[in-house]
Amino acid sequence: QVQLVESGGGLVQAGGSLRLSCVASVRPFSVYSVAWFRQAPGKEREFVAVVRTTGTPTYYADSVKGRFTISRDNAKNTVHLQMNSLKPEDTAVYYCAADPGNPRSYTAPYVYDYWGQGTQVTVSS
Repeated sequence: QVQLVESGGGLVQAGGSLRLSCVASVRPFSVYSVAWFRQAPGKEREFVAVVRTTGTPTYYADSVKGRFTISRDNAKNTVHLQMNSLKPEDTAVYYCAADPGNPRSYTAPYVYDYWGQGTQVTVSS
């Protein structure tokens, strides 16, 4: 059983930064792709970013490209999402998700077998 635990969410003003972390209880962690999704109230869960098993390549949603950076440390079973220049529309619950290998349809939630419980990010204007 793979467990994912997110942390780092909180309240921040527009233009600020947050760093989310996702720690996985699985070994070897390096065989899993890890993605971040987010879900705002009344909206569907949407893809944010993914990092492949080796750390590259990475892919981003257009809405966060240039502002967010995903990275992983396989030695620490951890994936980070550095979020800069935050906007009110970034407000959502952020989830990390993992799947073995490098799935082609990496933007689709159904692809991922394992999910964390989510962490709230609120950006005030």
